[in-house]
Amino acid sequence: MRYARQLKIVVANVVAIVQKELQGYLVSPLAFVVAAVFWFISGIYFFLLLFGEGGIIQNVAFQEQLGNTEPVDVVYEFMQMFFSFLASLTMFVLPILSMGLYAEERKRGTIELLATSPVFNWVVALGKFLGVLLFFVIMIIPILLYEIIIFPSASPPLSLGVPLLAHLGIILFAGSILSLGMFISSLTESTVWAAILTFVLVLILSILDALANNIGNQFGDFLANFSLMKNYENLVRGVLDTSNLVLFLSYIILGIFLTCQSLEILRYKK
Repeated sequence: MRYARQLKIVVANVVAIVQKELQGYLVSPLAFVVAAVFWFISGIYFFLLLFGEGGIIQNVAFQEQLGNTEPVDVVYEFMQMFFSFLASLTMFVLPILSMGLYAEERKRGTIELLATSPVFNWVVALGKFLGVLLFFVIMIIPILLYEIIIFPSASPPLSLGVPLLAHLGIILFAGSILSLGMFISSLTESTVWAAILTFVLVLILSILDALANNIGNQFGDFLANFSLMKNYENLVRGVLDTSNLVLFLSYIILGIFLTCQSLEILRYKK
């Protein structure tokens, strides 16, 4: 009974922190600018991908003129290219969202109070992480409108598993970036440096497979398994591999753990 009561208190604390963080993003001009840029750029790419010169529809028409009767799954091709672009766009915009999670606390001088509060550090870190991740989920909801436009033209009908895994992939990809960005934010009071360092780290983790190809041998193969982009692309292709899920969850847990350790150092200093 006592453990159930403690669990209830922990959940209530996490929910309260999530609500506070989410409300902060919903009233933040910077967060709305980030969301607007995300929607604008993804919308332009959506249009160009379908109707622009060299776009999917133009390529299909060109193939038909050449007499190529082999069917082309336009929607599946769209999913691959569009979600690959979303991942690249996400790498640029999410460090801006995560940069202030703890850096602002350092700047205001309140991070020591946060570190020494009776609430567990992992509860605070988890609440902050879920708050910013929920804001990102809200950001990608309008993306569904693009898919609603293109999905009815699928021939043969697109399996529901493909878009579901693609959306799961982009959320896990974003969660990894935000969790690691939260840790970096806990190390500095400069939001600019937090954003830059997060982007550099995520960029390195995303191109590990390309670096591994140059290395070759068994070590290269081992290194490629830690690539964010490689594991993300597997999900976007509709391939459900538990190793991909484990990797993303590992990055998320690692970011939360390192953030807690960063705050624990402040607790001892206090």
